[in-house]
Amino acid sequence: MKISLKSVLAAGMMLAASWSHAQSADHVFRVSAIPDEAPTELQRKFKPLGEYLEKKIGMKVEFTPVTDYAASVEALINKKVDMVWFGGFTFVQANDRSKGAITPLVQRTEDEKFRSVFVTTNKSINSLNDLKGKTLSFGSESSTSGHLMPRYYLLAAKINPDTDLKRIAFSGAHDATVAAVAGGKVDAGALNISVWEKLVESKKVDPNVVRVFYTTPGYYDYNWSVRTDMNADLKKKLSDAFLALDINKPEDKAIMDLQRTVKFIPTKVDNYKNIEAAAKNAGLLK
Repeated sequence: MKISLKSVLAAGMMLAASWSHAQSADHVFRVSAIPDEAPTELQRKFKPLGEYLEKKIGMKVEFTPVTDYAASVEALINKKVDMVWFGGFTFVQANDRSKGAITPLVQRTEDEKFRSVFVTTNKSINSLNDLKGKTLSFGSESSTSGHLMPRYYLLAAKINPDTDLKRIAFSGAHDATVAAVAGGKVDAGALNISVWEKLVESKKVDPNVVRVFYTTPGYYDYNWSVRTDMNADLKKKLSDAFLALDINKPEDKAIMDLQRTVKFIPTKVDNYKNIEAAAKNAGLLK
């Protein structure tokens, strides 16, 4: 039986096209986030956003939880995931660790002037100076709003948490910090204002019992980051998708509410220079 070269080539091209389609169909866009809240809460917050991004980039989107902040950095650098929700300090660490190979894509408008709060149940604590000789819990050691910036403002107030406080602890997450304070395990705690407001709104904490006694000035914090070598077309689709979210559309508002924002805006590496300087000043980044 004679088979023409043209037929063989045509069949080969069809097979290649089929194989290429199968590869793209099987490809998954993996997303992760620093574990600053319980894994179930992170999954819940991301689900509607993930479904929205699937439609915008034409790929299956999956959330991949990580065990700690350092793991989120390594996962992105080593291409285990494609995009990560970083805190400002974690982004600085990732950018430093990758020698500038990480690009911050977008941030919430709230992240231009993010803040941390110090909370307590102790009636004798009403200022940062009152923390001397007391016990304090930070969140994760790599947390911008749960450790780096609270430490930075303590140092600015001439309070060295390592020598002036009785003891410091690291809870690992913002909600765990509040639980430690409420449970009397520590005299005070520092966490990000967004999680604090969410806990109050959901009535998971009574602000008359656990109260804020100090709020920091604003600083740049969270962003969605990708590797700099990501396909330019995909990077633009992602950025456009975030920027297109409109709080006035009911379907978008549901996503925005879970992300605790009214708008996403572009961001850049230079926005995090002060975070980098604060980390170096606190001895947390060489």
